[in-house]
Amino acid sequence: MDAPRDGACWAFIRGSFELFVYGWYPEPERWRVNLSFLLLVIAIFGVLKDNLPGKKYWLWFAVFFPFIAAWLLVGGFGLVPVGTQKIGGILLTIIVGVTGITFSLPLGILLALGRRSHLPVLRAVCVVFIEFIRGVPLITLLFVASTMLTYFLPPGSSFDLLMRVLIMVTIFAAAYIAEVVRGGLQGLSSGQYEAADALGLTYWKAHRLIILPQALKISIPGIVNTFIGLYKDSVLVLIIGMMDILGLGRARLNDPLWLGLAPELYLFIALFFFLCCFSMARYSLGLEKKLRTGHKQ
Repeated sequence: MDAPRDGACWAFIRGSFELFVYGWYPEPERWRVNLSFLLLVIAIFGVLKDNLPGKKYWLWFAVFFPFIAAWLLVGGFGLVPVGTQKIGGILLTIIVGVTGITFSLPLGILLALGRRSHLPVLRAVCVVFIEFIRGVPLITLLFVASTMLTYFLPPGSSFDLLMRVLIMVTIFAAAYIAEVVRGGLQGLSSGQYEAADALGLTYWKAHRLIILPQALKISIPGIVNTFIGLYKDSVLVLIIGMMDILGLGRARLNDPLWLGLAPELYLFIALFFFLCCFSMARYSLGLEKKLRTGHKQ
């Protein structure tokens, strides 16, 4: 039996911290990762902070941030190319989580609107898509992304594994977001739609100016809950061989120098996810109070 320890050995975390953050990203190019993290903070600040001067420019920056970050991290167009197989650790976790959150919300809103559409074909397509995705575990979709998807591509072509994973994670989250938003849309009284018709607004103007703002306000708890679940589910990429923070940590424990230090590793990972998810939950709570989601005076 192993001898009992007097305390935690945090040297394991300190000695592996850069690996946990950057994965195998080339050391001379890590400034690109640091810059991406900084731009992410700026984009989040611009979206969440109210009453900023030039607010629309902050929002436009947030819209283009994923593409700027992709260029910085993968390279090309003047930057040294870096293969996505070198991306791992916290960097990979944040890429999967942020990409899924960013693109699943607008896609989920469109699916919710499509499911409530009066066009039978569009409604049927959205219903089948949503129900199929919600009925299949995420891990199954990841296996499809890592193995079966290549069978549908032309011979000799390749599709980056990380991109396949991001697509699957996004559509998985979008299906759940669609049901949450649909619940918000159904929670509105018919008078809201009648008021939009009385004003002579077109379908898209009515939803943009009247319907969706109210439906999304009602749906805030469900949307944020889906985002938190998606962010935590990012660890499932370990199953298909992608080394996120959990995968790198478990691999690091195989080093004879760090045997028996699993409690420190899992506590560090738990703290990382807790801080991220708690921050999202607290912001959601503050936003609900600000918008008076419950319509309380």
